[in-house]
Formats: sequence, structure tokens, C-alpha cells
Amino acid sequence: MRPNPVRTLALALALTAPAAAAAAADCFADYKAKKDDPLRLHYGVIELPDAACRDPGRAEREISRRIAAGGWQLLTVMGIFGPEGLAERRESAGAFYLRF
Repeated sequence: MRPNPVRTLALALALTAPAAAAAAADCFADYKAKKDDPLRLHYGVIELPDAACRDPGRAEREISRRIAAGGWQLLTVMGIFGPEGLAERRESAGAFYLRF
């Protein structure tokens, strides 16, 4: 019996999709943002798509776009890191830990 190439491809995609999603979920950044009138500042941690992790400019644009929905303006991206850096930043980020 010959293997069905369509089924083989579908099975391969089904098996690799969770691994690809997990890899994409392993990228985070910490940043500082502000709101004016009255001035408010916050430090936050955000999850980024994999493509933004490889390109600092894209990471900055992604963070700016997402926090702008909450009325915040990005001041600086402090760093991009993997899941190993989450625990040490959680307390400092407080309410802005993975909020956006």
C-alpha cells in the first residue's frame, strides 16, 4: 500500500504546529512607557512574535502599536529575552506584566 502524500503532509503539519507555536511564545521584551496629562509612567513586560525578536525595530513597532491601544506611548525597549528572564521581571512589572 502506498502512502497518501496529502495525508502525510497533513500529519507532518499537525505534528509541527504545536512546536512552532511554542517556539514563538518564547520571546519577550521589557519596556518603559508613559501617558501625559497627568504624567504617568510604567515598566512592562510583553510577549512578542518570533519575527519581532530577530528585529529590534520590528519589536519596537509591535510594542508601540499594542500599548497605544491603552493610550500609552513607548519610551524605550530595555531588552529582548526568553522565558528564563520572566520570573525576575514579574514583580517589577506588576499590573503591566504580559498585559498587552
